[in-house]
Amino acid sequence: MAKSDTKQLLINYSSTDLSMAAETNENHLLIIEDDQGRKEFSLEQPVYSIGRDRECNIRLMSQFVSRRHATLVRLPREHNSQSYYYRIVDGDARGKPSSNGLMINGRKIPAHDLRNEDEIVFGPQVRAIYYLLRNTQRLGQTDSSEYDITLINPGMAEDLEDIGD
Repeated sequence: MAKSDTKQLLINYSSTDLSMAAETNENHLLIIEDDQGRKEFSLEQPVYSIGRDRECNIRLMSQFVSRRHATLVRLPREHNSQSYYYRIVDGDARGKPSSNGLMINGRKIPAHDLRNEDEIVFGPQVRAIYYLLRNTQRLGQTDSSEYDITLINPGMAEDLEDIGD
């Protein structure tokens, strides 16, 4: 994808109203590992900035990543208006690329439509794993075994031992 196409996509996308129904049975999760450890981000917003700048939505703690290293953009799936996916694009929302680019699943590429368990490397020891978690159960339907929980008081275990004597 050419830089100008990416820039135009981001500009057009961010200027529209992107409210999507929350009833989808999908959760988008990004797990970041950087110099300060591991952080989890539940993705719900239409656009995220990723980088070391304090203003970024997802802040990376490493001197090896750009201030505005990447942008995540939520896009609707063609076959289902209630479902969406995220595209990661190198650089900021204006199309300025990062210094070192993105490695996605071992390949250096400027943009990628994220799929479950994709690995994104921003720099040395700074990476992310994307998860698409799907709940196959419909809303309003429950399995009665979900609520079959037996709680045992620790004191009850001692009473049972006494009975066996």
